[in-house]
Amino acid sequence: MTEAEQVRFDSLDLPAELRAGVEAAGFEFCTPIQAQTLPRALAGHDVAGQAQTGTGKTAAFLLAAINRLLTSKRGDGDGKNPRAIILAPTRELAIQINEDARVLGSGTDLRFQVVFGGADYDKQRNKLEAGVDILIGTPGRFIDYYKQGVFNLKNVECVVLDEADRMFDLGFIKDIRYVLRRLPDADQRLNLLFSATLSQKVLELAYEHMNDPETVRIEPEKLTADLVTEAVYFPSNREKIPLLIGLLRKIDATRTMVFVNTKREAEKLERFLQFNDIKARAISGDVPQNKRMRMLKEFQSGELPVLVATDVASRGLHVPDVSHVVNYDLPTDAEDYVHRIGRTARAGAAGDSISFACENFAMSLPDIEAYTGHAIPVQSLSDDLLVRIKIPPAPPRRDRGGPGGGRRRRSGNGGGSRRR
Repeated sequence: MTEAEQVRFDSLDLPAELRAGVEAAGFEFCTPIQAQTLPRALAGHDVAGQAQTGTGKTAAFLLAAINRLLTSKRGDGDGKNPRAIILAPTRELAIQINEDARVLGSGTDLRFQVVFGGADYDKQRNKLEAGVDILIGTPGRFIDYYKQGVFNLKNVECVVLDEADRMFDLGFIKDIRYVLRRLPDADQRLNLLFSATLSQKVLELAYEHMNDPETVRIEPEKLTADLVTEAVYFPSNREKIPLLIGLLRKIDATRTMVFVNTKREAEKLERFLQFNDIKARAISGDVPQNKRMRMLKEFQSGELPVLVATDVASRGLHVPDVSHVVNYDLPTDAEDYVHRIGRTARAGAAGDSISFACENFAMSLPDIEAYTGHAIPVQSLSDDLLVRIKIPPAPPRRDRGGPGGGRRRRSGNGGGSRRR
């Protein structure tokens, strides 16, 4: 889409308060998902949209939700309970939506609040009790407060489900239905659903709880193929870490995401990279929330140049300006490949994707290329990339419990000699 063909935000019928928020966010032209969903949603029509993370869908549904409240003929509710709710599968995504909402809603008097598990239970509750207009949250904490009577859903005029397919993947669908069944009738509210894939189960959810939604599809592979420079190497398993370290040094890594398929591999890479003087951290689901947020802020600021993650741990992460994505392990699901590399081509930006087709995961490559519709250019392994690395000490072995567990600790460094 050329600049002349793009839809300008100032061409949309937005209230003055929202125009101020759009200017504060620095938006000028709509992304494809925004251009196709906003006119419909602003006119009051329900939308079920397919778009991957990073294509501008957050701004699309936030502008539609805020517009609904600003132009509503139903008044301001009771001043205490939410008039719009937005549910997201992960706490990081909920937090990011809240931050974006505060920018886009900066020209309004609307009150935004985010609720999520793992932190600030009483603080979040106190803010809710003070009153909220747009409530953003993860399903578990949201329902917890609702069941306690901290808020009710009688005044809800807009509901947004973000990353609906991940809601299914993470087992939240019963919680989502619990919430939807307690809202005003579907024709009394604006309903917006966004998902990376509009599978049959997602569409069933849409048609069950929405008011004749219009379906909008932005194919993910078309959003990334022209924006990301892709390359694939064929290392042996033993060459993967030397190759990764050689590449990270060559590109002088900043804001680089390295994807692996297991938490154990993520932790292993963190040790090897740090021991070889590359500042890197592994993000996993069991990292405490305050530590996760600090890690993400350091990555976004550039202080932490390399973030190692699994697909599960990275769901919902909103990280702008990622320069490189490295598929240290090729994903076994072709759709995950598209989601991964899309993190370095967010909202029209460009980036680089490097993949390792190793002995364990090379069999995934044909499916990935069939799904994306093109072959990934092959790069040869050169001696300057396969660098000599330092082997870190083995991590302390965890006791397995029982009276004999302590026998494993034979010396201060984990015991026994190790091969170098």
